[in-house]
Amino acid sequence: MTLDVEQTTITEPVPGSDVPVQLMYVETWDGLYTPIGLRIPSGEGPHPVVLLASGNGGGGMPWVRQAVAEKGYIMERLLEAGYACAWLRYRTEVELGYELGGPLIRGGRQGRELFNRSPLEYEDEIAVVEFLRTRPEIDPDRVALIGMSHGGEMVLKLTSDYDGVAVAVASEPASHEFLSLTPDNTAFVDPETGLRNIEEMQMTEIEKVRSRIDETKARERISTINTPILVMGREEDHLQGIFRTTYDLLAEEGKDVEWVSWDHPVHGYIYPERGPDGAYVVDEVQTAAIDGIIEYLDRHLKG
Repeated sequence: MTLDVEQTTITEPVPGSDVPVQLMYVETWDGLYTPIGLRIPSGEGPHPVVLLASGNGGGGMPWVRQAVAEKGYIMERLLEAGYACAWLRYRTEVELGYELGGPLIRGGRQGRELFNRSPLEYEDEIAVVEFLRTRPEIDPDRVALIGMSHGGEMVLKLTSDYDGVAVAVASEPASHEFLSLTPDNTAFVDPETGLRNIEEMQMTEIEKVRSRIDETKARERISTINTPILVMGREEDHLQGIFRTTYDLLAEEGKDVEWVSWDHPVHGYIYPERGPDGAYVVDEVQTAAIDGIIEYLDRHLKG
């Protein structure tokens, strides 16, 4: 058997579903590869596609395979609604890489590319978008993003720099770096690594968040966003003030943005997981939240 090593795809079954997953590696801007797990609905294409991101990067293909197997409920809902969908992974977040690194400049030297810095994780996501837009089964004009937590902040960074996405959902977006927020004393620097620990940063109040961000810089970043975005909060979350401020600034800048907030105990409630018996554990709030996401995508991609 001859394999095209540059385009190799491994197809695996998905537990409890008749739609398999195509596991593949996508070349990023610096020539390294990032893994995705793509699923295509039945019916004639090309199909709209939704890219799913969650949290910080790293984990590689094992993370993608586990996400498809254990966090696949939202994929089943998207497939049922006629969307192709993909869990993706990307390089690990760089502490303040976006804040301090500046725009990526791509030049050349000795006949090859030369960058002023390494690509960041949201730029890996752009590379995946560009790859999927070349696929015959994907409609290049109907690419959507759903990002949760750090993945939600990636939605903002990506759409600020790039116009190739039709619509996006930023759920519980941990967008403190995008907003250029200075943490208070609920965050601290780890003496062993010199990196900030912001796991328990308390930013529930909008007024507190507004007083600690560089609003001029945040508005400059927002000014270039042309993609419709649904921002989703979570009641009682310790970063709810950041979630809401993200929406407020987008709205104040006249962007096509909507807001919804749900009361749920789980961070990442839009990505239900399987329980010990192998069945997905999905409550009424999660069902309603995902219904709302699909309705929002339908309005922008099928209207």
